[in-house]
Amino acid sequence: MSYSKIYLQAGRDEAVRRFHPWVFSRAIGRFDGDLNDGDTVEVFDKKGEYLATGHYHDGSIAVRLFSFAATAGGPVTPDVAYWTAKLTGIRALRQAILANQTGETNCYRLIHGEGDGCTGLIVDMYNGVAVVQAHSIGMHRERMLITDALRAVFGDELQAVYDKSAETLPEQYGATVQNGYLFGRTPVPHPVQENGHTFLVDWITGQKTGFFLDQRDNRALLAGYAHGKKVLNAFCYSGGFSVYALSAGAEQVHSVDASKKAIDLTNQNVEANLSDGVDGSHHEAYADDVMHYLKGHDHQYDVVVLDPPAYAKSLSARHRAVQGYKRLNAEGLRRVAKGGILFTFSCSQVVDRELFYNTIVAAAIEAGRQVRVLHHLSQPADHPVSLFHPEGGYLKGLVLWVE
Repeated sequence: MSYSKIYLQAGRDEAVRRFHPWVFSRAIGRFDGDLNDGDTVEVFDKKGEYLATGHYHDGSIAVRLFSFAATAGGPVTPDVAYWTAKLTGIRALRQAILANQTGETNCYRLIHGEGDGCTGLIVDMYNGVAVVQAHSIGMHRERMLITDALRAVFGDELQAVYDKSAETLPEQYGATVQNGYLFGRTPVPHPVQENGHTFLVDWITGQKTGFFLDQRDNRALLAGYAHGKKVLNAFCYSGGFSVYALSAGAEQVHSVDASKKAIDLTNQNVEANLSDGVDGSHHEAYADDVMHYLKGHDHQYDVVVLDPPAYAKSLSARHRAVQGYKRLNAEGLRRVAKGGILFTFSCSQVVDRELFYNTIVAAAIEAGRQVRVLHHLSQPADHPVSLFHPEGGYLKGLVLWVE
């Protein structure tokens, strides 16, 4: 099969040779053939040397690359065989990662975009169900090939494949897309296990793909600090940190989220773990704006978790986001008892680690608290970051000892 060819300007091929998966529009010199959003294209240097293959989109990021000449040996044909071979290697890595978990875990991220050489594609596994989320038109058009590859790799273990891409695709194209099953079907909410804890996942109406898999290791870390403690889980969503704290023997856990649906799901997840030693009487959940809750109560907690949604999704919103993080963390620090701990996070990609750290410093000064850093946190190993694409390291967090 022949694909349209894009030729880069002289001196604009270095990033591709260094395996960065994005080609920016300003790097393109000329092209052969028609270029339409979502097309598979081959990228060459000015002299006509093949460099990589990817998906085209008319925008600042013009090509999202998924195969490089230096590693693939030449041009590729992204058919079922190609994706099956790629998924086979990715699954082997996930099996190695899951082997290190401390308890039963059957929910994890199978494909993490650029971190797995699948730019624009997320696939999360929930106890035999694959939830596919495309962030590019090109990857969305590959969805049936991806589904066939998943079936080939997982065999009878795969119960269903659900496409949840409408919310993450470019707006005009996304408006033409409907979420739905690509293979099989299973009732929701669907029970999964994470480090031996039970969670109910609803990928149809839930946030993201249904569960925040990227906090798995950080939830486990929190459990080590929760025994006998009073814990506040703010922005609790489905109550992941709450379940871990209760299971670890927390004296009291308060879960807060502005969404009533999130609070209902949190209560369901707490109930789902009662048979595993969780004492539901130690848990209270509140549907309330987190800042309103923090300012409206004088409770002091031994452990406070602040895990807000992304405050900024673009550089233009970064300043306002930083101010929001500062105000939130200043209030959170005021709710931490002397000698207590704050777990604080940012998933805003445009707020890097240094900026987030400095923002928390400013919050501690405003709150008048002496603070020590115990842990620098990130996303787990099933959310890998390509060495050549540091932008993939979006989740950052700090565990702070508060005097």
